[in-house]
Amino acid sequence: MAGIDAWEPWHPSVVAQRLAAVAVPWCFAGGWALDLFLGRQTREHGDVEFAVPHARFGEVAERFPDVDFHVPVEGVLVPSTPALLAQEHQTWALDRAADRWRFDVFREPHDGAMWICRRDERIRRPYAELIRHDGAGLPFMAPEVVLLFKAKASRDKDARDFAVTLPALDADQRRWLTDALALVHPGHPWLATVTAG
Repeated sequence: MAGIDAWEPWHPSVVAQRLAAVAVPWCFAGGWALDLFLGRQTREHGDVEFAVPHARFGEVAERFPDVDFHVPVEGVLVPSTPALLAQEHQTWALDRAADRWRFDVFREPHDGAMWICRRDERIRRPYAELIRHDGAGLPFMAPEVVLLFKAKASRDKDARDFAVTLPALDADQRRWLTDALALVHPGHPWLATVTAG
């Protein structure tokens, strides 16, 4: 099986093509979501991630009969089982023919059409508000929500994504991010920058 670094991610347009007929609310997450929001690719992406409602992952998986799904557990990729799918939120897709990782699915908590933040269940948004679309119709997670998730690790690429994306957020998006950061990561260094705008 491919090693943990054997990534050759599909472009978002390829993933979207495969999911065109699925009736599940889904959207790109991570760095690609921010680039789709900004309307340009701002950096290289080592992977591609998208989010789906946890209970509807099976409908999405059916669209990819050529991949095997694995769950990262403490740095090791383990073939998915119902028990693992219930415990973890990430699901890596291994292209069997190429022996390369193609995408990562985030299986998110939800209550029907309401998305629930896995970091703090008090944070909720209807999928109709969570999911935006770029000019080509590609769905992406609202950028303020993506930045909330990126705040946890705050790696170099996350700090760059924050710096590039923040100026493009409107007042409502900044307000939401301020409130969510204060709830999930009180005292986070990004808070002062978000509120300064």
